[in-house]
Amino acid sequence: MAGTFSQIYIQYVFAVKGRSNLLQKPWREEVFKYISGIISGKNQKSIIVNGVSDHVHVLVGLKPSMSISDLIRDIKNNSTNFINDQNYINSKFSWQEGYGAFSYAHSQINNVYQYILNQEEHHRVKTFKEEYLDFLHKFEIEHNEKFLFDWLDE
Repeated sequence: MAGTFSQIYIQYVFAVKGRSNLLQKPWREEVFKYISGIISGKNQKSIIVNGVSDHVHVLVGLKPSMSISDLIRDIKNNSTNFINDQNYINSKFSWQEGYGAFSYAHSQINNVYQYILNQEEHHRVKTFKEEYLDFLHKFEIEHNEKFLFDWLDE
C-alpha cells in the first residue's frame, strides 16, 4: 500500500488577548511544555515552543491530515483551559483572536528554531508589532492593519 509522505513546517505566532504581559516567567515554561504536548497529542511534530510575556511562537512539523486552523484552534483552546485551571493569573486568561502561520522549507528549520529560541533577546530591540509586520512583509501577505492584533504601544 502506498503511503503519504510530506514535509510541511509551519510557524504559528499568536498573542495574549489585549496583548497583556500575562505569560510570566515563573510558569511560562510550563505553558510552553503543555502546548508542545497538545501538538504531540494531535500526532504532529512539536519542534519548538517559545515566546515572551505577550506572545508565542510555535514551530510544527505538520502532517497533511491536520489543517493549520484546526491545530491552532486546539492549541489556543486547550492552553487557555490549562492556564485558567492552574490559576496562574487572578483573572480569566485567553488568547487574542487570529494568528500568523508561516511556512518554511526543511533547509530553513535550524534558523527558524534559533530565532524562536532567542525570543527574549530578540525583543529587547524589536517590538512584537515590528516583528509581526516584518513577517507579513517578508512573506508578502496582504493585510489591513486594522484587522491585526491589538497593539500595546497604541
